[in-house]
Amino acid sequence: MTRLTDTQTLILTAASTRPGNLAMPLPRGLHGAAAKKVVSLMTERGLIDEFEADLRRSEPLWRETGDGRGTTLIATEAGLAAIGIEPVVAQAMAGLRKASWEPLEPAPVNLRKGTKQAELIALLQTPDGASILEICAVTGWQTHSVRGAISGQLKKKLGLAVISEKVEGRGRVYRIGTPGE
Repeated sequence: MTRLTDTQTLILTAASTRPGNLAMPLPRGLHGAAAKKVVSLMTERGLIDEFEADLRRSEPLWRETGDGRGTTLIATEAGLAAIGIEPVVAQAMAGLRKASWEPLEPAPVNLRKGTKQAELIALLQTPDGASILEICAVTGWQTHSVRGAISGQLKKKLGLAVISEKVEGRGRVYRIGTPGE
């Protein structure tokens, strides 16, 4: 039987009670370098694994991958067995998680006409796109608000593929492209 520290036992016990055996959030007070060390040791020993977080289900993030996505931690069958959870139960929970990871079709976006977000999307859908200053002139927003709306609302929440390119004479220009472009 695997010897676990108190912290590892606490993480795995909490994960066993959560849907899909989510090991996140980590225990209160465990953060920074200490959390990173505990998680890396548990991952090396096969007690937990890192999976892409399902942001639609508001799964807590372990780390961001840099492309607008993040990962979360899941207790493995071996991790649950280390705290005495039967393998059959662990397999059933893992099966539920794998079934939920089927690629989902993006939900259609319902935009209210006349909103600033609708104006922003319309500007970015033009073949030439729009620069930050052009968007500011139309919406009345400041530059940091435009960047935040593009990153947070359009890319992360709506899942739109916003492409950024430098155009001589206009500066950085943004447009909505096709996924994979």
